Amino acid sequence: MYSLQKYAGPSSRHVCPACGRPHCFTYYVDEQGNELDPTVGKCDHDSSCHYHKTPAEFFRENPDKRPGPDWRYQKVDWLEAKKQKMKVLPVATCFIPPDIVLRSVRPQVESDFTTFLLSIFDPVVVEDLVNDYQLGVTSKRDVIFFQLDLNGSCRTGKIMKYDPETGHRIKDENQPNRINWVHSLMKQGGRLPADWQLTQCLFGEHLLKQYPNKVVALVESEKTAVICAGLMPRFLWLATGGKSQINDRLLVLKGRKVVAFPDVDGYDEWLKKLAEYPELGVTVSPVLQQNATAADREAHIDIADWLLRYMFGPPPVEVDKWHQEFLKAAEFIAPEHHAEVEAMIHDLELEFWGAIKFDPPPEDASTDTEPEKKPQ
Repeated sequence: MYSLQKYAGPSSRHVCPACGRPHCFTYYVDEQGNELDPTVGKCDHDSSCHYHKTPAEFFRENPDKRPGPDWRYQKVDWLEAKKQKMKVLPVATCFIPPDIVLRSVRPQVESDFTTFLLSIFDPVVVEDLVNDYQLGVTSKRDVIFFQLDLNGSCRTGKIMKYDPETGHRIKDENQPNRINWVHSLMKQGGRLPADWQLTQCLFGEHLLKQYPNKVVALVESEKTAVICAGLMPRFLWLATGGKSQINDRLLVLKGRKVVAFPDVDGYDEWLKKLAEYPELGVTVSPVLQQNATAADREAHIDIADWLLRYMFGPPPVEVDKWHQEFLKAAEFIAPEHHAEVEAMIHDLELEFWGAIKFDPPPEDASTDTEPEKKPQ
């Protein structure tokens, strides 16, 4: 029986046979931890590489490499083993000591990620985001996205590097430890027991109790959730942690109104996977599918990219068209009043319908049209 190799540090991730990138390929291994073949596994780069070869596919291509003559009967043994395993009580959930979170969440110390946030938000907003989502910071200015469950217990923390100017995740293959995990570092340092096991939850899950009446907005990445929480705080923004992480951890959302905003290249996959959880009644927003350009699809944009563009970038087409219509009518307005009229229409959110030109009466017009003066 083969399964994907459990993560045990960078050495447990290998060179992908498809895209050639190091430390991103997970082997299928047997119960003793032996790999089946260097080509059998799954690439971590869901959005760009998509490579995933299963043991079944490998054996179909290489029937001579199947296990011994009794291999076809192993399925019966596997089913029996599964039945026995189901009788075993589930392993208790493991947690990160709370003092790790307390020491790491320091709003007064900027990570490269919060430096970027300060370029688009007021410092008060950024401080609220750090406190709400319990964003940690390392000595190297990396951000820590802690996973706190419904009870506020820490499951782990994802450590990530960001460019402080662009807010883009650093993906340079030569940059060590672009992504790391708190529990992995603690296990390597002997600060967690050897049998400690990871059980992930949604990023931001602890906020469900804090904001019981907010509509939940579900996205893929932690960065997207934080940025969108600053842009649209009327929603409670949570993240799955990746495109392929639609699984039972979503059951905590049962009973809440949930709208999902998948990345532009994940729409079809999310529709399919969320259909497996009809009891949640999640609405999948098509906003990116309907508005993304070819360049957007090439760049694999998410909802945060789209919102930032239209809230801080160039004006939308509709505003630009309105401005052009205003310029056409400007000839009817005295030049010295152009700025104030345009500002008034913009600030009061008025709709500009056009202008009608009125010629002033000639200077020698009859005084008969003047109103009769009342006696003093």
